[in-house]
Amino acid sequence: MYRILVVEDDVKIADKLRSSMMKYDFSVTVVEDFSQVLDMFLETEPHLVLLDVNLPKFDGFYWCRQIRAKSLCPIIFISARDGQMDQVMALENGADDYITKPFDMEIVMAKIRSQLRRAVGAYSSGREQERSIEYAGLVLYPERFMASYRGTSTDFTQKETDLLTMLMEKGGRVVSRERLLDMMWEDQHFIDDNTLNVYITRVRKKLRELGAEAGIETVRGAGYRIAAEEEPPV
Repeated sequence: MYRILVVEDDVKIADKLRSSMMKYDFSVTVVEDFSQVLDMFLETEPHLVLLDVNLPKFDGFYWCRQIRAKSLCPIIFISARDGQMDQVMALENGADDYITKPFDMEIVMAKIRSQLRRAVGAYSSGREQERSIEYAGLVLYPERFMASYRGTSTDFTQKETDLLTMLMEKGGRVVSRERLLDMMWEDQHFIDDNTLNVYITRVRKKLRELGAEAGIETVRGAGYRIAAEEEPPV
């Protein structure tokens, strides 16, 4: 039986989520003390967390970071805040998905099942065995949002990690801008053309700070690739 932790301070919504999920044989725990969210997470060891943004004490972004530092457990935000930046912040802080209120319970259930399949079900790649990617001495740990080079390490955001993962997995081959946008953001209509440039710049800066030989190279008219020795950004 899958365990779900609900972190929602609206009692009616929390009860709706709990009763609906219990019909599908999920074990559901609803947080009541919002100063002890991480403690409740560690105590219940859920397979998935449903998390609101606006909470007493600390907001959902804070608790998402705290949980992500301890676990790879899927986290889905459910919030009335429907702005683009709220959704971006949720993903940047380690969330796996974002649902806006008011929500359709069937959509919530579909997203829960999808995340569980990826994490512990049919599509799971065995998250208990950490994955790493290596290229030109740079080692990336996608699940930890961290990379190391010659004993020095630095943290990346989730989107920065996604970008670096795609480029490193290609091993020097070019990845088009369209492909990067498609893989990093499913809802591309929310993303302007400059957003990818911002992430490319951020990752380049962090690789330089690491002293890594591998750097992101712009291939005019084609896209980007990770090169063994970074050339000056175009």
